[in-house]
Amino acid sequence: MPISGGQSRKTTSTWRNRLKREWLLGLFAVIALILAAIDPQPMARYQQWLQWPTLCGLLGLLIAIQGIRDSGLVQHVAGALVARVHTLRGVGLLLVSMTAVLSTVLTNDVSLFLVVPLTVAIAGMSNLPALRMAILEALAVNAGSTLSPIGNPQNLLIWQHAQVPFLHFVGAMAPTTVVMFVLVAALTWCWLPRDRVQLQAERLDGHRISAWLATLSLAGLAVMVLMMEYGRAPLGALLLVLAFAFFSTRSLARIDWFLMATFAAIFLGLGHFAALPAIGRLLDGIAFDRPWALYLSGIASSQLISNVPATVLLLDRAPNAMALAVAVNVGGFGVAIGSLANLIALRLAKQPGAMRLFHQVSIPFLLICAPLVYLVTRLLA
Repeated sequence: MPISGGQSRKTTSTWRNRLKREWLLGLFAVIALILAAIDPQPMARYQQWLQWPTLCGLLGLLIAIQGIRDSGLVQHVAGALVARVHTLRGVGLLLVSMTAVLSTVLTNDVSLFLVVPLTVAIAGMSNLPALRMAILEALAVNAGSTLSPIGNPQNLLIWQHAQVPFLHFVGAMAPTTVVMFVLVAALTWCWLPRDRVQLQAERLDGHRISAWLATLSLAGLAVMVLMMEYGRAPLGALLLVLAFAFFSTRSLARIDWFLMATFAAIFLGLGHFAALPAIGRLLDGIAFDRPWALYLSGIASSQLISNVPATVLLLDRAPNAMALAVAVNVGGFGVAIGSLANLIALRLAKQPGAMRLFHQVSIPFLLICAPLVYLVTRLLA
């Protein structure tokens, strides 16, 4: 059947509106193309910057979480949770604490994939503000993951480079984590309304659970986390794609492929930018042996190229690897690309005006957190 002119215009308009919302993808795609034109590199460098294992890990997590959502399990858990906590501030502190604790053992992105969909489900059946909570959880995951060597990619890189014992790393990062989390908890208490939780009964009921899809998705999530832990993320993603293609094509079709493309463009653009000779010459003029210079450099570079590329860029130049860990973890606050976990949280929340409100909160948070962390760590040094 031929497509009518009205249908064609509607489809074109839908795609145009979607592309407008994907401005971050467009921005970094343009940056990657410009850098490729003015500074062409061998294909092996682009493959290195693309971070294929990380993209595969993200795909596997997206598939598993979409399956959990479609199974109705998240809505069921959300209903049980809000039925037992009676104030918005209580729910908020519980979710923020859960996010921070999970991020110390399951990494920052995995904890967000677990908690943010739960938060959105709670907001859908109550008066909990979903966007505020997603922003608070993005801040909380940066705070919690700071504590552990396996909490986030930058910590893992620094831990492997510095070759320090696990508990030594935790002890060195504990003061920073405490300052961060206290600030996040205080913001949660002040920013959320004092109101009691108001349940919408018609949304609380009627969420049927698909036991087989919930089982498949939870098993897939566990498999994906293990595969990522042992460096087999591409194999894990392939297994999940095959399993869902056979058992739940609907969940597979609803994956956020634009998010995958956005991360690929960010990896290519930021990776190439960090490798430019001009950036290397600029860094050669910085006295990294001065604590304040290393601290500010870690934060500033995280704001420009995200904290994982910043860690790669500065690791061989930093005389104190643990001081660099403090700096790049603090640098996860501020602009959204400071930590890619911020982008994941905002994307999972799917709320209008998310980026604007995030920056209105996160940039002042960085300006308060950065000097406090520096003072505390220097006093305890």
